Amino acid sequence: MLSIFLLSIAGLLAGVVNAIAGGGTLLSFPVLIWLGVPPVMANATATLTALPGYMGSGWAYRQDIRAEGSLSLRRIIALAAIGGLAGAGLLLITPGDAFVGIVPWLLLTATLLFALGPRLLARVQKRGHGVTGPRLSALAIGVVAAYGGYFNGGLGIMLLAVFAMIGFRDLHGMNGLKNLLSAVLALVSTASYAAAGLIAWEPALILALATTLGGYVGARQARRIRRTELLRAAIVAVGAVLTLLFFFL
Repeated sequence: MLSIFLLSIAGLLAGVVNAIAGGGTLLSFPVLIWLGVPPVMANATATLTALPGYMGSGWAYRQDIRAEGSLSLRRIIALAAIGGLAGAGLLLITPGDAFVGIVPWLLLTATLLFALGPRLLARVQKRGHGVTGPRLSALAIGVVAAYGGYFNGGLGIMLLAVFAMIGFRDLHGMNGLKNLLSAVLALVSTASYAAAGLIAWEPALILALATTLGGYVGARQARRIRRTELLRAAIVAVGAVLTLLFFFL
């Protein structure tokens, strides 16, 4: 019962957080590990349970999603799928002990990205169109997609930053494409994880249901929240504490 309660609370909060500010994996991933799920499997399971929320958010923004810059929408989606598969493949060949050593650094990276996200986006957008060539744009999308296939934490802010770098300007469109690509990455990577037997299905079901509900509630309440910086600060604090715990425990 304690496990069900913790998974339900973590899923609800992760869904709300993803809908409002992003960063829900920083909540669901550590709970799975605390409940005894091996780190690689916890990462795979947390990614799977975020998929319904990504799909729902992507659908909500479907009218806003369009290509900007030098890459077509189809090419961006294809690059995301290929990068996601590459990242998932890298995770599959990473030994469990090695991944345990990598996890604190991944959490640190995700927490810093989440904390610095607004400033990072503002700085990138001030620099104008940045990288607009198709080759460099494709490389940037592919690298971030590979990261997302390997570890889901901090993916959203990385995608938004890359979009700004390669010429995107419409924030609604950027948010919609971020959710669409996150769904594509989660789908292709978790298909690989599932084929390799890396999904903890029982906690995944509870988390997925709770995350979906949390995402629905969060989406309805998002426009009513005026102090999202407080929510962001709380998530950063949680991420910092978890990072320290993973480094020293």
